[in-house]
Amino acid sequence: MRSRDEYCQTAEQWIADALPWFTRNNTRLNAGETSATYPQDVAGMEGFIRLLWVLVPLLNGGRGEHLRDTFVDGIRRGTDPASPDYWGDLGDNDQRLVEMAAFGLVLALPDSGVWGALSADEQRNLERWLNQSTDVAMPDNNWHFFPVLVQMGLKCAGCRYDMAVIDQHLNALEAFWLGNGWYSDGAGKPRDYYISSAFHFYSLLYSHFMQDIDPERALCYRQRARQFAHDYVYYFTADGSAVPFGRSLIYRFVQVAFWSAAAFTGLDVFSLPVLKGLILRHIDWWLEQPFIGRDGLFSLGYTYPNLVMTEDYNAPGSPYWACKAMLVLALPAESEFWQCEAAPLPALDLVHPIAEAGQVIVRDPQGQHVWMVMSGQYDRNNFVNFDAKYCKFAYSSHFGFTVERGIYGLNHVACDSALMFSEQDGYWRGRRECESVEMQGTCIRSVWRPWQDVVVTTWLIAHEQGHVRIHRVETPRLLDCVEGGFAVNRHRDLRIVQGEHGMTLSTTSGVCQIDDLLAQRLPLSVTVPPNSNILYASPGEIPCLSTTLQPGTHWLGCFVRAVPSPALPPSPGVSFDSVNQVLNINNKTLQIK
Repeated sequence: MRSRDEYCQTAEQWIADALPWFTRNNTRLNAGETSATYPQDVAGMEGFIRLLWVLVPLLNGGRGEHLRDTFVDGIRRGTDPASPDYWGDLGDNDQRLVEMAAFGLVLALPDSGVWGALSADEQRNLERWLNQSTDVAMPDNNWHFFPVLVQMGLKCAGCRYDMAVIDQHLNALEAFWLGNGWYSDGAGKPRDYYISSAFHFYSLLYSHFMQDIDPERALCYRQRARQFAHDYVYYFTADGSAVPFGRSLIYRFVQVAFWSAAAFTGLDVFSLPVLKGLILRHIDWWLEQPFIGRDGLFSLGYTYPNLVMTEDYNAPGSPYWACKAMLVLALPAESEFWQCEAAPLPALDLVHPIAEAGQVIVRDPQGQHVWMVMSGQYDRNNFVNFDAKYCKFAYSSHFGFTVERGIYGLNHVACDSALMFSEQDGYWRGRRECESVEMQGTCIRSVWRPWQDVVVTTWLIAHEQGHVRIHRVETPRLLDCVEGGFAVNRHRDLRIVQGEHGMTLSTTSGVCQIDDLLAQRLPLSVTVPPNSNILYASPGEIPCLSTTLQPGTHWLGCFVRAVPSPALPPSPGVSFDSVNQVLNINNKTLQIK
C-alpha cells in the first residue's frame, strides 16, 4: 500500500495535469475532440466540475491548497449569469443537473474553503444556479439523487434548503428498492455498478450530513448499505480488481466509491483495516493500468484508451467521475483509517448467489479470480453494446468480456460467454431480453427468444471451478449455433488444444476451456479484433462449440472453466443426461426443470 501522502500526490497530479487544458477562463475542461449527446460547451463544464470530486476531499484533508484558487475562479465565473463563461440555465433532462451533485459535497465540507472563498454575491449566484435543479424533469432513475444532494449542500452551508424537494425525490427512489440492500436503476432496470456508486454512495452522504434533521431516513440508508456491503464485497478480487460488466465502465475506480463512502461516514460493516484494504488495493490496481493518456488526462475506455466500448453520454471529461472514489482523502492523516494497517478481504464463500441482482458470484480459493453468472438485466434505453455489457452468461475479473465490432461474421459479434444463432447467412443473434428469470440457489433459469418463434431456455449453474450451461432450444428454423467461453489474449503465447468434444486455449496469462457435455458439437476457435476486449487491446481468442440445429427441440450442455494461471487443475466430473434432464457434478445431481 502507498502512504496517504502518495495518494494525495497522485490526486494532485491528476488535477495539475488537467489544468493546462482548462478553457473559457478556467470554467471548462477541454479534454479532447470526441463528442457526447450533449453540447461540447456542457461537456467542458462536466469535466471541470467532476474534478471537484477529488479536489474537495483533498482540500478538506489539508492538501491541494495551491489548486483551490483556479477552481474558485471557475465557479465564480461559471455561476454568474452576467459572465460570458456562464454555465447556462437548465432544461429538462439536462446533463448540468448531474454535475450539480458535486456541489453537494463542496458545500457539505466547509474545510475545503471553496464556499468561504466566494463573496456574498458570488455565493448567491451559486445558490441560484444550483436551485434550478428543483423544478426540471429528469430520468426516473438515480438522477433523483442530484437535486437531493444540492439541497443537502445548501443546508450544510447554512443556506435556505427545501425539504419538500428532498422528500419528493427520495420518495421516488423508493420505487426501485428490491430488498436486502439492492435497488434497480429505475423500475425494472439493471442492477449494476450504479447501485454502489450512485444509490448507496449518495445515500451514505445523505445519511451522514442530514442525520440531524432526517434521522429515520439516515438510519434506513445505513442499514441498507450494510446489507448491500455483504454482497458487494464479492465483486472484488484479493489483488483489488473487480468484475467488469454493465455500462459506464469508463468511470473505472468508481467501483470502490461505495467503500470510500463507508469509511468516510463510519459505516459499521467491516473493520476499517478491511475497508482500507478494499479501497487502496483497488486504486493501486488501477494505477498499474495504462488508462491515462500521454497528455496526462483520463482517457475514454476501461483499462486502456478505447472508444469502441463507450456510451453516447461519454464526453472527454466524463471519466473523472472515478474521482468519487477518492472521498477517503477527506479523512485527515491522523484518522484511524489512515493510521491502521490494511487487511485482506474477509473470509468469503466460494459461491455466493444474489437473488435481487440475478447474479451468482464465484471466486477461486485464493481470491485471485472472480466470475459472475447472470441473467435478466435489461434496459429499453438500448445503450451502446448493451448485449455485451449485460446479456452474456458470465463475466470475469481476469478475462473481461468483448464488445461487438459488427453484425456480420462470427469474429465480430462478441460470441464469448454467449450462445449465438444464425440463419446460415453470417448474421448472428444471441440473448438480449429475458421473458422470465428464476433463481434456485446457485442455478439461474432464463427464457429468451433470438427470434419470436425460437424459444431458448437456459440454465446457468455456478460451480467453484467454473460454470455449467444447459440450453433447451425449440426452433422451427434451420440454425447454425455457436457457444463461446471466455476470450483469452492471443498475444500471450497462445496455444490451442482441440479435444474431441471441447476446446482449450492456453496462454501465459490464463487458460479457458469449454467442454461439450453431450458430445454433439464441434470445437471451434474464434479470433476477435484488437480493441474488442474490455481488459486488453490485443486480439482475443474464444474457445467455442459449434453445430447446426434442424427444426425441432434440442438440448445443449457445456462446462466452462478458466483460471488466471498457465494450467488448468484437474476437472471435476461433470455430465448431463438430457433424456432425464439430470446434471451430475462431482456425484451431486441436479434436476433441470
